[in-house]
Amino acid sequence: MKKKLAFASAIFDLDGVVTKTATIHAHSWKKVFDEYLRLREKRDGEPFKEFTYQRDYLIYVDGKPRYKGVQNFLESRNIHLPFGNSNDSPDQETICGIGNKKNKLFDKLLQKEGAEVFQSTINLIKDLKNKGIKVGVASSSKNCLAVLKSAHLEHLFETRVDGNVSQKLNLKGKPEGDIFVTAARYLNSHPENSVVVEDASSGVEAGRNGGFGLVLGVARENNEIELAKHGADIVVTDLSEISVDLINDWFLRKPKDFFLCYEDLKKAPEIFPREHLNSKNILINPYYKRTGKSVIDIKKKMTFFLDYDGTLTPIVESPELAILSPDMKKIVEDLANIHTVAIVSGRMREDVQNLVGIEGIFYAGSHGFDIEGPGGFSMIQQEAKKTIPLISLITNQLKEKLNNIDGVLIEEKKFSVAVHYRKVKKLTDLPLIEEVVNNIIQKYNELRLLKGKKVFEILPNIDWDKGKAVRWIMNVLDITWKSTAVFYIGDDTTDEYAFRNIITRGTAIIVSDELSKTSASDFQLKSPEKVKDFFEQVLAISKK
Repeated sequence: MKKKLAFASAIFDLDGVVTKTATIHAHSWKKVFDEYLRLREKRDGEPFKEFTYQRDYLIYVDGKPRYKGVQNFLESRNIHLPFGNSNDSPDQETICGIGNKKNKLFDKLLQKEGAEVFQSTINLIKDLKNKGIKVGVASSSKNCLAVLKSAHLEHLFETRVDGNVSQKLNLKGKPEGDIFVTAARYLNSHPENSVVVEDASSGVEAGRNGGFGLVLGVARENNEIELAKHGADIVVTDLSEISVDLINDWFLRKPKDFFLCYEDLKKAPEIFPREHLNSKNILINPYYKRTGKSVIDIKKKMTFFLDYDGTLTPIVESPELAILSPDMKKIVEDLANIHTVAIVSGRMREDVQNLVGIEGIFYAGSHGFDIEGPGGFSMIQQEAKKTIPLISLITNQLKEKLNNIDGVLIEEKKFSVAVHYRKVKKLTDLPLIEEVVNNIIQKYNELRLLKGKKVFEILPNIDWDKGKAVRWIMNVLDITWKSTAVFYIGDDTTDEYAFRNIITRGTAIIVSDELSKTSASDFQLKSPEKVKDFFEQVLAISKK
């Protein structure tokens, strides 16, 4: 019998991870760009400066969709051309024309030279498949299938999301996570229990933005630090350094007690020793940035994203009993007077706004589907909005089917519905509750199920969650990972989406008294009271 693993799928980038076509790509780009730059020198008198691998290909082109790569590089040289369209001939002086010229040259070189493979990658893929892990390939390239066929590898992958699929589905390119998220969905998996394997900075950033459980960077160009800075959890120089067991161990990792690591936040070290998964030189990045700098840089401006129930208030039997204490409200107000604060809750936005009652901060309700903040900022996720009538319908179904079970509480939250069973006394009732919930999920593809603390939560089945809400707020406020120390503090399953988005770039803290808690978070605080202690340390530093 196969061992049950903690993850379900792995999605590999193609060029530089599976196949050695990066050289063909780079050669094609160099020839096309140098020819064009020579033309501008001869025609327009512009000084010629050659296209280079290190300064141009890796920075502006590698891992990007073809036309985006053309645009990025030309704009770096202050050259602005019309975009054109995908049918432009290779001789047309447009973004698409130049991109098509490169593709024509790449096809010619690929047929002539073929694609070499990284055998260590093939070995890992075969091992994953043998152990029941689904495997897909995701690439920005429209040549993905041609490359796989040239290396006789198309049979290895159960799904393929490439540039052609992206164009058809209108997916956003890297560093957005669309292609990886789509590949996970095609594998009947989810980002949270999937691995992304990438060799480009834009690719690891896409894996991080997609909320994947493990973002594995492959440093083919001695670019370990760069990959880590953009969001890789683990960086290796070759996949022979990684095994299925090591990947599985990653998904089973546990956060560290914050106050065991930092008895006093003022003494937080700026440099951490590098940690290793084993005796090999595998660098991991859960508690510090791979530059060697602590994630917790107390000299930076700070931004705090905070869950409500179980984080700012203790978990109680009924949601209406979760009242913010005067002490906690005062300390959050003090924090908001100095730093940026947002509340990100599963409750309806209006509900959590009324409960917290602090003006001048952001509120993201319904797991981030409904956001409002000072300065007129507001957003309602349009795809989620379409499911409101369905949520109302299934709420009535749940009430009808579970009405006779003593202790069940059904909480309608506009964009979702929660079935609380904390007060259910008869254990024999629990299987029936779960059966009713599962039957509804199986009936409606538009819905998905999350299991929290004594609660089943039914939400819209779309690519939006608390992590996406955090990024939306950061974007509208122009908050960057580089300039700001970002914290997310939460206690439940839905907060894991934000943890996976935050880690390596900020600090994720789970509130739980379970010593063996498995979580994507960096640290653990045992109770809302410990959260208050943490805030007090932050304020003590901030007021100096």
